[in-house]
Amino acid sequence: MSRDLPALVEGAREGRVRAIARLISLVEDGAPEVPALMAELASTSGRSHTIGITGSPGVGKSTITSSLITALRSRGERIGVLAVDPSSPFSGGALLGDRIRMQQHATDEGVFIRSMASRGHLGGLAATTPQVLRVLDAAGCDAVLIETVGVGQSEVEVAAAADTTLVLVAPGMGDSIQAAKAGILEIGDIFVVNKADRDGADATVRELRNMIALGDAPDRGWKPPVIRTVASTGEGVDTLLAAIDDHQAWLVASGELASRRVRRARDEVEALAVAILRRRLEAGAGSERLTAAAEDVVTGRVDPHTAAARLVSEA
Repeated sequence: MSRDLPALVEGAREGRVRAIARLISLVEDGAPEVPALMAELASTSGRSHTIGITGSPGVGKSTITSSLITALRSRGERIGVLAVDPSSPFSGGALLGDRIRMQQHATDEGVFIRSMASRGHLGGLAATTPQVLRVLDAAGCDAVLIETVGVGQSEVEVAAAADTTLVLVAPGMGDSIQAAKAGILEIGDIFVVNKADRDGADATVRELRNMIALGDAPDRGWKPPVIRTVASTGEGVDTLLAAIDDHQAWLVASGELASRRVRRARDEVEALAVAILRRRLEAGAGSERLTAAAEDVVTGRVDPHTAAARLVSEA
């Protein structure tokens, strides 16, 4: 792989698919050039509208994503897609098969689709997702769609990475009240009842609306709508896109967009700082100090909190 970083960055800004793909590979591999790359892209970040798409396996996330790509491209927007697949806890591999459902966009130069393995990272995303989003932002994407792995009730990291979060449910896939557990209800800006042509769709919509009404904070300012779709036929996708546009307009008008992006940057900086500290503690003198601190804790010469504070101050 070429390590001519300025040329790759320039190519990405011009929308060259090969350059974008190489930069994302550098980020995923944790290459030494990543800090310089992020510094180069810092001035062009924050232009894309990031849309997170999450839900249980089988609700139609990839099909919804494909339908949204079609709708957004009809408006002339340039689209980036990150499709995150779970990594096997046994082999470490991932199928990366989401692009199979998006074949109709494979030859569209205005669409860049990247499958990523979670690499064991919990929360529904890959650990490098924030940096990859910066690459796609700098590449001129008007919107970036993040499709998470099939999440359960607590893997809600997409809400921290996206400006607008879509939570998908489907009739006949369990009690929809499960959506109220452990944060799933709280992260949704828009709820989508996909496969709404199935029996039970009316009940699912009704239960979701009731739960949203019960949990609606009066100072939130945005009441999540519940949209019906049949993604396989495109039914309801225009209504969904209109809801996404309404939410984006509210984010800007209320100042919530700036607040969310500050929180996102804070989380990213914190994660990077912790990673730097961990690397220092695992290498050379840092590793020796860590071992010595552990021995002091075991023998009772010092407590774990004091030992940790000393390590951080010396790192």
